[in-house]
Parts: sequence; structure tokens; C-alpha cells
Amino acid sequence: MLLEKLREEVLAANLELVRQGLVLYTFGNASGVDREQGLVVIKPSGVAYDEMKPEHMVIADLEGKIVEGELRPSSDLDTHTLLYREFPEIGGVVHTHSEFATSFAQARLPIPALGTTHADYFYGPVPVTLPLSDEAIGGQYVHETGLAIVARFKGEGDSKAIDPMAVPACLVAGHAPFVWGKTPHDAAHNAVVLEAVARMAYRTVSLEANAIGVSQALLDRHYFRKHGRDATYGQG
Repeated sequence: MLLEKLREEVLAANLELVRQGLVLYTFGNASGVDREQGLVVIKPSGVAYDEMKPEHMVIADLEGKIVEGELRPSSDLDTHTLLYREFPEIGGVVHTHSEFATSFAQARLPIPALGTTHADYFYGPVPVTLPLSDEAIGGQYVHETGLAIVARFKGEGDSKAIDPMAVPACLVAGHAPFVWGKTPHDAAHNAVVLEAVARMAYRTVSLEANAIGVSQALLDRHYFRKHGRDATYGQG
């Protein structure tokens, strides 16, 4: 079976989303990429999580052409493959409709960096895309979703460019979050943390609408203790 290990990793990432309460029914999806072979493994569309096995995963190339699999791939495949093409350092992508992160997406608001829990994982606010045009929605909608994410990270309009490895998530306006990481497991882990910090941000601004974000010094301290060359968190 082609890419057997990666199939198992992608299945495990999908099941982790269920365990952590980030998906309902067959919502959401996770994928992984084999950079050497230029192939993506992704969850099949509309298959119940408790029925999925590694052999049910679908394999496509980086342009979205199906290479192996009897089931139809996730309907978000074109977004995943575009992100893999545009963000060459990532190895896994997750899409959920988790409650609090999706609430920010529907409000078309970024998730502000209000405290150190956020700073441990996201080096600044989690951004939100511009709304898709009617033309984009009526055209290659899934592909356009990926383009909107990439545009936001490249610094569309007057916005500042963002390193996708420093802020491994984006809210799609009116839709929901896409999250990524170095591996499928890492992407799922980041999706779980994203939902946690979204929940805390929602509660924080409910208590204090004018809550001041974490200082740059504290953001730097917490982010760089876990990330980068001089990271000190954990056992190395």
C-alpha cells in the first residue's frame, strides 16, 4: 500500500480531532504530505470517523490529481494542496469547524494575542482572510479559499506579511479555521491549541472588551522559549 506510514499518521490526526471535540459527524479533515514523492494523503469525503481505516485514505499529487484510492477525497483537497505548494515547510494541514475559532471567523475578526498560552504557539494574532468575492465563491471556491489564506500571509493590501511557521493557522472569513504544522500530528495539535486560545480570547473580551494584548517582550519570551534555535522548553 502506497505511503502506508503517512496514511496511518493522517488517520491518527483525523481521529485526534474527534477525540478533542473539534469536529461533528463527518465535518473537518486532516492531511499530510510526502515531500520527496510530491504526494498528499487526505481523509475521504463524508466517511464516518469510526469507520475509517488507513486504506480509506486518498492519495493525490500536489496538483490534486488522484493517484490512489477508491473513495472520493475531502472536498477541501484543493485548499490543502495549494497550501502545501505555497508553504513548503509544512507537512500537515487540518481543517475544522471548531466552535470558538469558527466564531471568530464568522465575525471576521482575528484572534488577538492576549496572553502567554497564545504566545506559546502563535507569534502574534491569528489572522482572518478577506471575504471571498461572489465570483470566487461561484467559481473554484475551494481553490479560492486557499488563495485567500496565502494572500493574507503574503501581506495583502495594507496588511503585514506573516511567517506561516510562526503563526500556523488562519481563519477564513465567514467559514472556519485552517491549521498546519510540520507533520499531520503537529497540525492536529495546533488545531486543538487554536480552539483553546480562541475560547480564552472570547471569554477575555467578554470580561474586558478593551483587553490589552500581551506585550512584545512577553510574546517574544514565550514564543521563542518553545521555537527556534535557542528554544529551552522541554528535553530537547
